[in-house]
Amino acid sequence: MSTAVDCKRSLEIEIPLKEVEQAKERVTNSIKQRVRLPGFRPGKAPVNMIQSRFESEIRNEVLELLLPQAFRDRVQRDELKVVGTPDITDLHFEPGQPIRFKADFEVAPEIELAEYRGLPVKYEEPTVTDEEVDKRIETMRENKAEYPNLDPRPIENGDYVLVHLKSLSGLAEPIEQDVQIQVGGEDTLPAFNEALIGASPDAVIELDITYPEDYGQEKLAGKTVRFQLTPKFIRKKELPALDDEFARDLGDYQTLDELQDAVKKAIFHEKQYVAQQAAKEELIDRLVEANQFPVPEAYVDRQIENQVQMQLRNLTGQGIDPNTIKLDWGKVKENQRDKAIRNVRASLLLEKISERESITATKDEVDREVQRIARMEREAVAVTRARLSKEGTLDRIAGTIQTEKTLQFLFDHAQKQA
Repeated sequence: MSTAVDCKRSLEIEIPLKEVEQAKERVTNSIKQRVRLPGFRPGKAPVNMIQSRFESEIRNEVLELLLPQAFRDRVQRDELKVVGTPDITDLHFEPGQPIRFKADFEVAPEIELAEYRGLPVKYEEPTVTDEEVDKRIETMRENKAEYPNLDPRPIENGDYVLVHLKSLSGLAEPIEQDVQIQVGGEDTLPAFNEALIGASPDAVIELDITYPEDYGQEKLAGKTVRFQLTPKFIRKKELPALDDEFARDLGDYQTLDELQDAVKKAIFHEKQYVAQQAAKEELIDRLVEANQFPVPEAYVDRQIENQVQMQLRNLTGQGIDPNTIKLDWGKVKENQRDKAIRNVRASLLLEKISERESITATKDEVDREVQRIARMEREAVAVTRARLSKEGTLDRIAGTIQTEKTLQFLFDHAQKQA
């Protein structure tokens, strides 16, 4: 794999003595006006005294004034596209001499695009079976199920029971709540089933529950908890009839056939999205394989940082405090490097293609995304826009839209193979 070394450049730059003396004079005069020295009115101290007393400050300010500009002028003259900040070495700044220094830096790679239209990719339009539609509609029926109470009797397997659940020990934060349990249900722990079968409403039952290590709720996983159970009501499950009235109850459907058609289209679009995303990832891989070029180390480091930040945000979303994780940045960089290089290459290639094909994000497309975010955040569109603009997120939104459109272009022009 190519490395970033090919993107490294070095320049030896000299700043003429005349420019150095002029800058030194300007800086000296500026300091002279700013400082107060005993025995002299402001701005009246002798120049040689200023130069002697503030030699270090003058030197630093001259360098800050001249070096960046000299570097910018040189790379502009040489038509170099600089990435990141240069490292300045071999600095020579002696009285009566020009300033000489060496600048080490990286440049953006020159990309000669290989053919990107007609790339082969594995893709087949998805199909939706009647069984998939029936299963989705059955889930909708389940969500609309009602649970009327039955007359009191001993609890039987298969009953739905509203239980008052109270933890007595084993938890740092106690639980006390009403929960509905399906006795014998596949998601119900066997110990609850055994305790409830045969019990009558208002019975008070105490039992110990040992939760599996991989239990879904982290606060319960692997713990043994003593509970007090009080069954309150036995219920039966009643599903709505599968008819036109059920369809109308769900929304803008007049008949069951309309609902089934809508569900079929929804499932198709879900499967199509997943299949197209997989195809687009394959197209990116093919694009990267066909276009090998060096990647600046600055881009790779930034990409690794972005990848790690995304992983940390995912951990936060799972309730894990990232501050408790000790990261070995050397190992992190090593492990993430290949992925980062691939992602940087992909990003540069997609940018190049979008430029060649004049693919951009339109104002309307950005506006729609801002409106979507505003709805999600439940705030006025103008407030959302102002916040995103201040954060610099609007440009990122436009960039994401442009990337998606470019990927769609590649997919539309690909040779799709089953």
